[in-house]
Amino acid sequence: MDLTLLDGGMGRELKRIGAPFSQPLWSAEALIEAPERVIEAHLNFIRAGARVITANSYACVPFHLGERRYREQGPALATLAARLAAQAASRWQEESIQQRSNASETSLSVAGCLPPALGSYRPDLFDPGRAREITTALYQAQDPHVDLWLAETLSSLAEISVMQEVLAASEKPRWYALTLQDEVSDIARLRSGESVAEATQQLCQGGADAILFNCSIPEVMAQALVDAGDAMQRLKLSRPLGAYANSFSPIGDAHRANTTLTADRELTPAGYLDYAKRWHSLGASLIGGCCGIHPAHIETLDAWKQANRR
Repeated sequence: MDLTLLDGGMGRELKRIGAPFSQPLWSAEALIEAPERVIEAHLNFIRAGARVITANSYACVPFHLGERRYREQGPALATLAARLAAQAASRWQEESIQQRSNASETSLSVAGCLPPALGSYRPDLFDPGRAREITTALYQAQDPHVDLWLAETLSSLAEISVMQEVLAASEKPRWYALTLQDEVSDIARLRSGESVAEATQQLCQGGADAILFNCSIPEVMAQALVDAGDAMQRLKLSRPLGAYANSFSPIGDAHRANTTLTADRELTPAGYLDYAKRWHSLGASLIGGCCGIHPAHIETLDAWKQANRR
């Protein structure tokens, strides 16, 4: 089975294990007040079966920290996030080598996180100059400590363009994850209304090493995978595809992050697995979870993967 498992949603996992967590700081609060809890959250996902973990730097932007704290601490917190992820990976690998004869099973990658610089799900707030400045700072802060890059929750072609500019010089794998309109349709679209087909063409021609879809409801992922696959076929190109959905209620254009926690819905590990099986059948080889997807969900995915290993 060609499948690599990613981790799940760090913010909700930190909240679940009792780490400091409040809006607007969100997952950055644990970096500031309880960094050992960040390692704990990473280890929870790794032990559940994740083999790619993402640095907890998503909230190291002015949108969450505020302008003053970002200027004073933002890049340093992003560096800390990357170092903590690397420490969690090293800790688990050392434990695993001691416990297992097959050291190859300890393979684990740390992804540096490049989040939306000016707000999730809000292509209307995007400013390329400011976004380029923030994203470059986060890139430089994490680069020494990560194995690959995950530019995630991208809402528009303009956001993708800035991420491509920042990552152009990197020799590490560059993965891009797009957030979708939470409406089931026969054409998958980014939050901006631009099509997944357009985004796939731009990403393939701009050197993406993988294309994923994230932080959208599970129901819209399948069409995005189909549209991305069709676009690559037309281009006569191939890139790994992936999906990691959230457990939120659908998010519309009027969404205002940081005012309150987005409402969760009941999405059991078994229910999430049903979606993941469909994604895998459509070509997704990178599967994990976003907000509200916990280690129990990843553990269920891993059990399915192990049961179907070739």
